[in-house]
Amino acid sequence: MPPKSTKAAKKAAGSVTSSKKTPKTSKASAGSKTSKKVSKRASTKTARKTPAARRASSAKRLTPSKEKRGLDASQIRLGLDDAGVAPLVAEVDAAGGAALGAYREPLSGRPILLASLPLSAVEPTPFQRDLSPTHTKRLAQKIEESGSFLDPLIVVRGVDGRLWTPNGRHRLAAAKVLGLRQITALVSPDEDLAFKILALNTEKAHNLKDRSLEVIRMAEELAVRKPRAKESQFAVEFEAPELLTLGCVYKENGRFAGGAYSPLLKKVDRFSDRALPVSLRDRAGYASRLVEIDGLVKGIVDGLQDRGFKSPYLRNLVVARINPVRFHRAKKGEAAPPMALGAALTRMVASAKKFDLGSVRPGDLALVAAVASDDE
Repeated sequence: MPPKSTKAAKKAAGSVTSSKKTPKTSKASAGSKTSKKVSKRASTKTARKTPAARRASSAKRLTPSKEKRGLDASQIRLGLDDAGVAPLVAEVDAAGGAALGAYREPLSGRPILLASLPLSAVEPTPFQRDLSPTHTKRLAQKIEESGSFLDPLIVVRGVDGRLWTPNGRHRLAAAKVLGLRQITALVSPDEDLAFKILALNTEKAHNLKDRSLEVIRMAEELAVRKPRAKESQFAVEFEAPELLTLGCVYKENGRFAGGAYSPLLKKVDRFSDRALPVSLRDRAGYASRLVEIDGLVKGIVDGLQDRGFKSPYLRNLVVARINPVRFHRAKKGEAAPPMALGAALTRMVASAKKFDLGSVRPGDLALVAAVASDDE
């Protein structure tokens, strides 16, 4: 009998325990459901955030500087007889234009002349990107539709007293299409502005080819003007060292697939401390080797196509495979390249010559395409 009662007691106790635990389990379950609902509502709110709201949120992070800089109104005003602009006034008059006013640029305080100039007196800098007829026609059409030419060119002194515009090639061409006699310009005595194209030109987005060609043309002009200057002195003007190397290639082959080689060059190309004429000869040599590598890559791509691979990213895949520094991740603050440019190109040639076509799988192409799409 006692054993039975013990068993019954245990069973009863178990039943009670079970019944007590049940509400806790239900409560936990209810809590889980509640948290899921809250999480769902939160994610819904995030998903419902409109593009306008996101832009507004981003704009809030643009905190104005507490420190005020530049000139005040009384300091900006400048007369046409001021020594800083008087020579420019004479040049504008001699070119058949008219000086309209002058002021000090509010950030640096440099004198600027507002002038009207005949179109024949102004020409684009010789190292500027090539003219796009399509963009010029579209720009001329929009100016015609608005009925006003409101965006003055920036003009500086060029070679032999000519007037150059470093950032207005398409506006100048559009003005010619429209048949304008005169064009307004902000004339600066600072001749170095001619070499700040990439910072000044916001008319049309520069692609890699545009930027590379502008930079190499700029470098060639500077090599003539300042043959003793080091390439590294113009890091701001040239923006990135790989643009010089790619520019050398694009000069000879405008259809070169520079985008495939840009990731490599960004890792191993650096500005040189050698004089510009010397550094440009070095870069011409690197460019020739890139062309050689691209020829080998094209042969590999043809081989892959014969095996049935069809993708616009075949070249990217092959170049990535033969890139000797593709897995290198620069540490924070690291400036030195993981490998010298010349050594990297030598390794690429060797890798291209022994490339195994059988090592490529369809999945590899999908990955390269995804990475390339993200970069674009």
